[in-house]
Amino acid sequence: MGVLPDWRIERDVKIDPLATSESRPGRISYGITSYGYDVRVGKRFKVFTNVYGTVVDPKNFDPQSFVDIEGDFCVIPPNSFALAETVEYLEIPRNVIGICVGKSTYARCGIIVNVTPLEPEWRGRITIEISNTTPLPAKIYAGEGIAQIIFVEGTDLCRTSYADKKGKYQDQPGLTLPFVKTETGP
Repeated sequence: MGVLPDWRIERDVKIDPLATSESRPGRISYGITSYGYDVRVGKRFKVFTNVYGTVVDPKNFDPQSFVDIEGDFCVIPPNSFALAETVEYLEIPRNVIGICVGKSTYARCGIIVNVTPLEPEWRGRITIEISNTTPLPAKIYAGEGIAQIIFVEGTDLCRTSYADKKGKYQDQPGLTLPFVKTETGP
C-alpha cells in the first residue's frame, strides 16, 4: 500500500478539469501537489438554517434545512455549517481510495472541511461539508482550494467496489443532499 505521487495522480486518476501546481498569488492554492490533489470549491452552497425549526434526520432529510447561495464566495454564520461542491469531477480507480483532509489556510481560521472517503470506482463531483467552528462569520472563496485528496493505492484489488455495489452517491453531478435508499428508490 502506498500514496500516489503527483505523476501517478495525473496518469491514473481522472480529474476534470485538472489544475497544475503553479503559484497563484492572492488565491488559496489548488491543483496537483507532491502526493495529492487540492480540489476547488464551486459556486453553489447550501447553508444550514433553523428558520423552519426542522429536525436534521438523515433518513428523512428536509431540503428546507438549507438556504441556497450561489456566487464567488459564501459567508457561513458563526457555529454553522454549509454544503458545497467541487469544481472537479473525479473517477477513482478500482485499486485506489481517496482520503480528504482540509486545507491548513481554512483550518487555521477554525473552518473544518469533511468529506467521507472516495471509495474505489466512485465517480462524480464531491459534496463537501464545511463547518464554521468560530463565533464569527466565515468567508469561503469559490474557485479556490478547499481540501486535499490523498490517493492511497491498495496492495490488492478490492472484492467489491463502490460501482459494484451501486453506491447511492455514484455519479452525483454535484452538491447532493443526504438520503437513505428505500425499496423503491432514494
